[in-house]
Amino acid sequence: MAKKKNTSSLAKKNNGKGKIFLKGLKEYSILAFATIILCFGIHLFRLPNNFTFGGVTGLAILLSGFLPLSTSVLNLIFNAALLVIGYIFLGRSFAFKTVFVSMLYSVVLWLMEIYMPITAPLTDQPMLELIYAIFIPSFASAIIFNYNSSSGGTDIIAMIVKKYTSMAIGNALFIVDCIIACLTFLVFDVTTGLYSLCGLLAKSLVIDVVIENINTCKYFNIVCQDPDPICDFILNHLKHSATIYNAEGAFTHQKKYVIMAAMSRRQAVQLRNFIKKTEPGAFILISSTSEIIGKGFHNFDF
Repeated sequence: MAKKKNTSSLAKKNNGKGKIFLKGLKEYSILAFATIILCFGIHLFRLPNNFTFGGVTGLAILLSGFLPLSTSVLNLIFNAALLVIGYIFLGRSFAFKTVFVSMLYSVVLWLMEIYMPITAPLTDQPMLELIYAIFIPSFASAIIFNYNSSSGGTDIIAMIVKKYTSMAIGNALFIVDCIIACLTFLVFDVTTGLYSLCGLLAKSLVIDVVIENINTCKYFNIVCQDPDPICDFILNHLKHSATIYNAEGAFTHQKKYVIMAAMSRRQAVQLRNFIKKTEPGAFILISSTSEIIGKGFHNFDF
């Protein structure tokens, strides 16, 4: 009997390790995909037009003209210092993911410079290129931020500000990068500076919108007479939990039940269709929410 219990506990332990490994593999695969998209947006649209939306790279470009150090050396020094700060304030997991993204970002950009050299803008439409220079990297950055990581640089400062204040990540990024973007007027020209400021503002808005849409879930309040089939569907099919309240109709004084549950948008469609079939007389309130903290969703330290 003792041997059977030991075997069972060992199997559970191995199963738990397997789930952690698969979760980590999924996260790092998504981070790698987002980083490659980020590099495409920067290499194809931002660099050829000298659009500077702030960041450590922009600061290194500005300071290299005044210090006896190259842009790459300054960039390395700033990133290393900020990674140490990120490790202290945001934890080991954040630091490992950020190192992974930063290194992959540098390697992919380096390969693109070798195999996809671009010495001039792709088109003669700077506004069109500005739009792509904003939306492609911002979309990728939002995915990276959502997995508690960053591409390094001033993104780390923005995430620290987000953690210890109520400020959204996009607003924190805007404040951190605004001064650097303003210095573009001195290094390049007025036109590039104005485009860079517009891009910085749009970048902060896009990142907030994308993160909110990625995290959007559906919150259900279901008033019904028989909660068992609905709860069974939520527990066994959707793999979520639910809370049941006893209630009473204000007009009929009939006994009712209120089921409270939260799930993804795709699962919300499944639950709505199931309720329509099993209890069409149920009263359903469906709300959108961009932040749910608890088991099966986000933790407090995310």
